[in-house]
Amino acid sequence: MKTIRFFVLVTALLGLAACGAPSKFKTYNGPEVTRIIINKGDREMFLMHHNRVLKSHEVDLGFAPEGHKEFEGDGKTPEGDYSVDRRNPNSSFHLSLGISYPNEQDIAYAEVAGKSPGGDIFIHGEPNKLGVFGPDWTAGCISVTNGEIENIYAMVRDGTPVTINP
Repeated sequence: MKTIRFFVLVTALLGLAACGAPSKFKTYNGPEVTRIIINKGDREMFLMHHNRVLKSHEVDLGFAPEGHKEFEGDGKTPEGDYSVDRRNPNSSFHLSLGISYPNEQDIAYAEVAGKSPGGDIFIHGEPNKLGVFGPDWTAGCISVTNGEIENIYAMVRDGTPVTINP
């Protein structure tokens, strides 16, 4: 009898666990994302499969979006060719994909000026903590909605090239 009660209890607990919040981790079985293109001036990001747009998203940028990121704290979003080099499932911004900024040129430029080029540039979702934010609110990252970053996180693989245009 104890075995039957234990089995019923475990089955009920597993059933309750399945009723929890939906997972932020989605699956994707479509065409490979071969490049991400971000056009800062238009506040648009395109997930590309070769020459075909798979998805497009409106984005927010750093709080001083015009121009290429030069130094830590300048609020600019980098411009140039980078790649997705890491992912953070425990991001303070729901989910995030790391961009390979700074590259060798970015580091050299900042060194000449005696400054840090900064780093930790990501494509990410919204802040986990409540706060007020509007257009172009990040410290230099590219932000989308949480629903959008869930899809992007599933679609994009590490090593995917990222082109950020002015």
